[in-house]
Amino acid sequence: MEEDDIYTKDGTVDYKGNPADKKKTGTWRACPFIIGNEGCERLAYHGMSTNLVLYFKHRLNQHTSVAATNNQIWGGTCYIAPLIGAFLADSYLARRILDNCLFFNHLYYCSPFAQGMTLLALSASVPGMRPRCSAEDNCNPTHKQSAIAFLALYLIALGTGGIKPCVSSYGADQFDDTDQKEKKHKSSFFNWFYLSINIGALFTASVLVWVQDNVSWGWGFGIPAIAMAIAVCLFFSGTHLYRNQKPGGSPLTRLFQLLVVASIRKFKVVPAEKSLLHETEDKESNIKGSRKIDPKNDLSYLSSLLVTIVSNVTARNGKPGWIPDNLNYGHVDYFFWLLAALSVLNLGVYVWIAKWYTYKRAVGTLR
Repeated sequence: MEEDDIYTKDGTVDYKGNPADKKKTGTWRACPFIIGNEGCERLAYHGMSTNLVLYFKHRLNQHTSVAATNNQIWGGTCYIAPLIGAFLADSYLARRILDNCLFFNHLYYCSPFAQGMTLLALSASVPGMRPRCSAEDNCNPTHKQSAIAFLALYLIALGTGGIKPCVSSYGADQFDDTDQKEKKHKSSFFNWFYLSINIGALFTASVLVWVQDNVSWGWGFGIPAIAMAIAVCLFFSGTHLYRNQKPGGSPLTRLFQLLVVASIRKFKVVPAEKSLLHETEDKESNIKGSRKIDPKNDLSYLSSLLVTIVSNVTARNGKPGWIPDNLNYGHVDYFFWLLAALSVLNLGVYVWIAKWYTYKRAVGTLR
């Protein structure tokens, strides 16, 4: 067997930094660890964040508006942090550790995530760290106890910044795009990947919220902490099976180079001749681990694919599709009838479940 058939052609390497062996690394050998990691990590995140406003209100003795504001600020931090984490992962962080990008970024950021989850569970269960409560909803936390809780939360936000933007792309790296068989399997990976996310969220909404409201906040935060520990163990159990992309340097530098240098120098060039385009001296990209798009092949394929999709949407078998030029001859009304039916079904389910709701009596009336 030739060497080209043994190793991947997309620049990936194994955990030792050697070219990745197709028969020993990647594909569905490695993906179960990544999918299991994501499911447990999402369970941990949603299990901790879903009921957070009530924890602020009932345990940290915050007013509803303050609790909601703190929750929104923390949630916003969790969604901004991935912008920084992804930049560091793809550019510098991993190179300075061991020249393997997303894997070691995951290692770097799993630590504060797991530490934050553990600290939050301890702050809700250990005497001295847990706020004293004279009644169910009457607690008097000290400034130190509140500070510990928020320290834990922002450690989690820091960890989320490194994990959230990297896991899905790391799973995609396990499939070689130059191998058509592996390329087809990549779409199946994303199906299972997002299924694991929703399973974790389902367990959170159906079980953990009940535990937090009816058992204790210690267990309510302890179970997500255990799930995060399992996520870390699952991920690193597949170390020897992973394929790793090497970091390619700062994307800001390349963006500046493209927009300012290449676009000004070659703004009159029509991309019909491949040799006239930017960075086309050879078939390999100047950025390690990156792949080029062939303007004559891949772009024409994408264009034809787009035309096919549009034509299937607008017309099929000579008949108008869902979105034809004249909507009176289409089937958009079917779609709206479907939405109406789902709305009625949703209302019926809500009314049926409402009989199990419990209600609090009004404290007083306005005069």
